Amino acid sequence: QAIKNGAFDYITKGDDNEKIIPLLYRAIEKAQLQKRVKELEKQVGQKFSFNSILGKSKAIQQAIELAKKVAQTDTTVLLTGETGTGKEMFAQAIYQESKRNKQNFVAINCSAFSKDLLESEMFGHTAGAFTGAAKDKKGLFEEANNGTIFLDEIGEMALDLQAKLLRAIETGEFIKVGESKSTKVNVRIIAATNRDLQKEIEAGHFREDLFYRISVFQIKLPALRERVIDIEPLAKYFVNIFSQKTNKKIKILSPDFLETLKQHTFPGNIRELKNIIERSVILSSSDEITNDTLPYEFLSKIPKASTGKTISAFDLASAEKLHIQKVLNYTNGNKTETARLLNIALTTLYRKLEEYKIN
Repeated sequence: QAIKNGAFDYITKGDDNEKIIPLLYRAIEKAQLQKRVKELEKQVGQKFSFNSILGKSKAIQQAIELAKKVAQTDTTVLLTGETGTGKEMFAQAIYQESKRNKQNFVAINCSAFSKDLLESEMFGHTAGAFTGAAKDKKGLFEEANNGTIFLDEIGEMALDLQAKLLRAIETGEFIKVGESKSTKVNVRIIAATNRDLQKEIEAGHFREDLFYRISVFQIKLPALRERVIDIEPLAKYFVNIFSQKTNKKIKILSPDFLETLKQHTFPGNIRELKNIIERSVILSSSDEITNDTLPYEFLSKIPKASTGKTISAFDLASAEKLHIQKVLNYTNGNKTETARLLNIALTTLYRKLEEYKIN
């Protein structure tokens, strides 16, 4: 009865006294292990919480607010945005803030497997279902039962597999590869894609009914070029991380270095910025990071002033470009509204966007 009520163990009356000390040691070890597990769970929760998503721009704050609101529900979420904008981090944060955060979170990149392998990974298979299937295997949907599954790059999924996923979402049931009976699960789905699924539907590459199932609550993550004011805090954050990893004491990012980062369009978004900072930290020989640590191909893409030099923070053209970027960020990319707020003609805005290479 004591064991059922949570006791670690018990000693019967008259039992060997030499058993007491080892038993106490084992009880202490278990208690310490449980404490360590709780500490690690807390650290993981903090690492993937919404507080870990850096940025004060209006675009990223709007995305965070939407994600916080949907996190407490079981609603299916679709995260859209370019590669490297942090879709998996958002998925983790939604999971951590949900009522399912004590259950499993499993993630799968739909572009990393062939159609047959992806089906097996998602739904599992029985022994002998195909060559190499030596034993029964649970799929990730079964592993995520009562928890959350993250389907990254869902736009890459084959059409016939999309039909099976649709059934799993609608009924909570699926059939393993090589099996005839259904397996029932209760999972919360978070999907992500860098593709325009509406265009994929028009091209016949994505099922329209599946799109409406997964896009019940859609959150678009902004590109880094749409949140220029967040580049500096993100850069400093990555500098701190890589300084610790390389045992360096880098304290300063030179004004020219930061200005060069802000002039870049970052097609790879946050992932590209992270890689650039890691390289710069490795190459830096002092406590300050300068433009000398940037690769030539990076510098060659930065707009040049009429003097041939990289546009500085004090250059009028640079100030104009940054102001246009900020207003675009404020209007979430609405060019008509941006032109109105800037008090210029729409044609003038398009000319300046072309001139400053702003997408």
